[in-house]
Amino acid sequence: MKVITVTFNPALDREFIIEDFQVNKLHRILHREDMQMSPGGKGINVSIALAKLRVQSVAIGVLGGYIGRVLLTELSKLSPLISTSFVHIDHETRENIAILDPKDHTITEINSPGPTVEKRTVDFLVKRYQMLLSRAEAVVLSGSLPPNLGGEIYGMLAKMAKEKGKQVFMEITDDYIRSAFDIQVPNVIKPDVRQKAVVLGKKLISLEDYVDTASELVDMGAEMAIISYQIKSDIVATSDGVWIISTPLEIEISNLLGAGDAYIAAMVYKRLTCPNCDHLEVAKFGYAAALAKTKKLPKEMPEYNEINECLNNCEIKRLR
Repeated sequence: MKVITVTFNPALDREFIIEDFQVNKLHRILHREDMQMSPGGKGINVSIALAKLRVQSVAIGVLGGYIGRVLLTELSKLSPLISTSFVHIDHETRENIAILDPKDHTITEINSPGPTVEKRTVDFLVKRYQMLLSRAEAVVLSGSLPPNLGGEIYGMLAKMAKEKGKQVFMEITDDYIRSAFDIQVPNVIKPDVRQKAVVLGKKLISLEDYVDTASELVDMGAEMAIISYQIKSDIVATSDGVWIISTPLEIEISNLLGAGDAYIAAMVYKRLTCPNCDHLEVAKFGYAAALAKTKKLPKEMPEYNEINECLNNCEIKRLR
């Protein structure tokens, strides 16, 4: 086991491919291949993507009820490289729905909040995490939290990992960043700006906003900060400067589901397999993985050769 992925708020993901999707209208799905059910939650998605890259991981978190049992059964079918150590509760794990429209190039997502998690459940999960840390090289902390938890839990887990010399990757929304950073700053932070382009409480509008904010995250202690910019670009900041990574290729918006998780998994892979690679190389490999993911419609993660092919379509420009 090389990587621990933590998913406090897993989900059973349901994806529907519907051309010309419209609200307030009956849609019938005629082909079974146009509907998918898969284990989800950002950490779990990263474990799935890591397995495609032949990296072992243990997915931990909180699962509950019938939906939780279905999720665990489906996850166990995917790869022997994914092991699990979930804490089980009675309350039902959430379900998420994604409607992909390849005709109108849209993706509509409906994400549930998930169950409340008691303190004793969190304490139990933290103890499992502590035991697993000795056998891990990196930790991924990502995704939403149950309604009664704040970003402090991410900061605490990051601190435990950093104290043992592990690499820590975070992909979380702005709701959790400051409270997590107050306890421990990760090695790599990729704010989740899918729902709203807000980081450190500031709305990001201009390119300069993105550059300044990525730099500020590095000033706060992160080795690298990556912020998605205008769908097909990413701003990458390190202590050496700020760059923009983009592609001349057209991006199919309806294929973006899971691209961020492929990005994180690929960066973890690159850091583990090439410890001497600089941060920009790591970010570029992550970007290429996200790009490779957008060539697939369902939530299917890319293989190494598909990522490698996309590297030639990544353009890097220094901004600062």
